Amino acid sequence: MADRRLLKEVTTMEAIQQVAAVLFVLGLLGGTLYWLRGKGTASFAGKGFGRPSGRRMRSIERLPLTAQHSLHLVSVAGRTLLIAVSPGGCSLLDDGLERDLREDRMDNLRTGSQ
Repeated sequence: MADRRLLKEVTTMEAIQQVAAVLFVLGLLGGTLYWLRGKGTASFAGKGFGRPSGRRMRSIERLPLTAQHSLHLVSVAGRTLLIAVSPGGCSLLDDGLERDLREDRMDNLRTGSQ
C-alpha cells in the first residue's frame, strides 16, 4: 500500500516537473520575442510571417503641435505627403514636398556658389 502511494506521488511529481519545464521554455520564448519586437528586430505581419511585406507607405516624421493637432510627413509609393491631423479630420497640405525640397537645395547651391 505504501509502495503504491509512493509510486503515485513520484509519477505526479514527474508530471508537474514536465509541465513546469514546458511552461518555463514557452515563457523564455515569449520574453525573447517581446524583447526582440521592442528593439525592432522581430515583426510579424500575420499572413506568411517570413515573407517581405512590400509596403508602399511609411511614416517619415511626426510633429505634435498641440495635444490634438499634429503634422505627419508620409511617403506613399515614392511620393512625400505633408498631412495635418486634428479632431476635425485630416488635411493634405502638400503633395509635392519632395520636389520642392530638391528645388530649394538646388537654389541654395546656385546662390551659395555665386
